[in-house]
Amino acid sequence: MGSTGHTRAEGLITAREAGLVACRGCGQVHALGTQRCKRCDGRLVSRARDSNQKVWAYLIAGIIAFFPANIYPMLKTATLVESSESTIIGGVVELLHYGSYGIATIVFVASIVIPVGKFIAIAYLAISVQRRSLLNMHQRHHLYEAVEFIGRWSMIDVFVVAILSALVQLDSVATIHPGIAAVSFALSVIFTMLSAQSFDSRLIWDADRTRK
Repeated sequence: MGSTGHTRAEGLITAREAGLVACRGCGQVHALGTQRCKRCDGRLVSRARDSNQKVWAYLIAGIIAFFPANIYPMLKTATLVESSESTIIGGVVELLHYGSYGIATIVFVASIVIPVGKFIAIAYLAISVQRRSLLNMHQRHHLYEAVEFIGRWSMIDVFVVAILSALVQLDSVATIHPGIAAVSFALSVIFTMLSAQSFDSRLIWDADRTRK
């Protein structure tokens, strides 16, 4: 290994250098130059040239949608005597007020910490690829896999709102309806997932192959 500790191991080659290309849909390996996957008929590309443009476009859209998701009410509750609206942060504060610290922590982490962390992680990956950084290549790949894994759990807030809206409909006694923030939050999650899926993780290793 080189003095920096980040150079490639001797004798290791990429699939591209071996004349191979893998389908990003099903993982089937084909000879370089094959246009369509024989298994799933997906389009085969060794590198997605417009990957970063799509990443930034979806990421910015996700960040924009995230603001109204936290400003406007997530839930609208109406009873015989009063009606109220709750934002995400307002709901966390109310849960803390009633002593539900565990639930408040889960809501805060799922609604604020994880989305913001995903924004930062995806932006970091996109910038590092643009600058062809050699630093922490393995860690960046693991970070990308973590972002992909967390993405499937990002809709937990929307699911909770949907379940509450479906279950708590007691005619004129009490009703719960989703607020505009629920739609904004769902859009933010969708755009962030599209941003992560648009990122071509193979670009992480290209800086190592072309550094000389």
